[in-house]
Amino acid sequence: MAESFSVTRRFFDDKNYPRGFSRHGDYTIRESQTLEQYGQAFKALDLGEREPVTEEEKAFVAFCRGEHPAETYFEKTWHKYRSRISTNKRVYTLSGVVGADNLDDFSAE
Repeated sequence: MAESFSVTRRFFDDKNYPRGFSRHGDYTIRESQTLEQYGQAFKALDLGEREPVTEEEKAFVAFCRGEHPAETYFEKTWHKYRSRISTNKRVYTLSGVVGADNLDDFSAE
C-alpha cells in the first residue's frame, strides 16, 4: 500500500473547507487525515490526470467511474467528500429584511 496513492503534497480544499477538513465537522479525524494525506492522488485519479499504477488504484478509478459502489475505506471517504462538496451549495437569503415594507402582501386574509 505504500506505493498506492503516493503524493508529494497535502490536499486542501480552501473553496469548500477554508478552515480545513477537521475543523468543519463533516468528517471524522481519520477521514480528515486521509483526505489531507491522499486527497491529491484521489482527485488526480478521479479526474483522469493520473494513471492508476497498483491494483488498489485501478479499483479506485473503477469506483470513480461508477463501475462499482464504494467498498474500501479510501473509496468510502472520497465518496463522502464528493457527496459533501456537490451538496455544499448553501443559499442564505435575507427574505425577512428584503421587501419588509411589503409585508401586507403576505398576510392571510
